[in-house]
This record gives sequence, structure tokens and C-alpha cells, in this order.
Amino acid sequence: MELTFAEGRVLGCLVEKRLLTPQQYPLSDNALLTACNQTTSRDPVVTFDVATARLAVRSLRERGLLRTVHRTGDRADKHEHRLDDALGLSPAEVALLGVLLLRGPQTPGELRSRTDRMHEFASTADVEATLDGLAARDEPLAVRLERQPGQKEARYAATMVEDGTPQPAEAPATPSDLAAEVAALRAEVAQLREELRAFSRSDS
Repeated sequence: MELTFAEGRVLGCLVEKRLLTPQQYPLSDNALLTACNQTTSRDPVVTFDVATARLAVRSLRERGLLRTVHRTGDRADKHEHRLDDALGLSPAEVALLGVLLLRGPQTPGELRSRTDRMHEFASTADVEATLDGLAARDEPLAVRLERQPGQKEARYAATMVEDGTPQPAEAPATPSDLAAEVAALRAEVAQLREELRAFSRSDS
């Protein structure tokens, strides 16, 4: 299973909010977008627009990884993840996968610290054993990476998202980029007008 970066971010946000703020879960479109663009506990930080989030939601729903519900009294539809049911994951596995989707490759020690409010692991070895279980599935959901120079622990990454490594969102266009694009479009329009005038003269 391979997800886009946006789909992975949406799933990670739904996992996080379900476990940390259950009173505000499921999430509306606006709440989900806010969670995706959150500047804390995210790597990389992104600035998704509404269309990006909605496209990810629709794709995840089609894959059976997300469900949209409408509850009496709610003004808008809300979304919840279905990772546990769709993939047969334990609460410990869901918590780890959610943090991996939100923050990219991490060591078992980092993951234990960052999931402490989501699921209580007895030890770092317990985290590592759960990660190894995710990696040993018929369709692996995690992979152990080579240890980096100077690091005591190996890192693990989610394999669900584009080659297992989330890529930063495309940088927004700068004013100079937009000015250059406008200038290029104006030049193209001027050229087309000149060609049209030349065609009209030859046709008359």
C-alpha cells in the first residue's frame, strides 16, 4: 500500500486527535486542515489548502482507511480513520504508525517519548518489538533504516507513504516567481496576438 504524503498526513492527524483529544473527534474538514498544518509535532510543517485535504480524504475513504460520518446536531460531516479495522492493527501499532506518519523516521526511544500520551509502552524494547512486528507483516507497514553515524539507535520509517519517507510539501510561489510567470504569460499572449494579426492580413 502506497499513500501520497497528503494522505499520510491526514491519517496521522486523525490517529493523533482520536487518542489525544477524543472529545473533539471525529474531525470536520476545517479541524482536519488545521491539524495537518499544525506547526508542532510535525515534520515537515506544511500549508495544505482545503482542496488538498479533501482530495486526500476522498482517496482514503475509497481505500477503506477513512470513514466520513454525519451525526445528529453536527453542522458538517466529520472524518475518522479506520486503520485498526482495515489493517488489523493493535492500539500500540496504531499509535506508532500515527507518529511515524506525522514526523517521519524516528528511533524507538523518540517514538516511546512521542507516543507516551497515546499508548503506554513498558520500555524502548517494547516499542522496538512492536515496530518489528509492523515490519514483519506480509505487507510491511514499517521498515528499519540503517543506523546513522553518531546515533546509538536505528530509526524506523512508515512504508505506507511514497517510498517510506515523507517528502516536504512543495514550497509556495514567491512574489518574484509569480511576477516572472505573469511576464511569461503576457509575452505569450502578445506573440499569439501578432500571429493572429499576421494570419488575418494574409487571409484578406
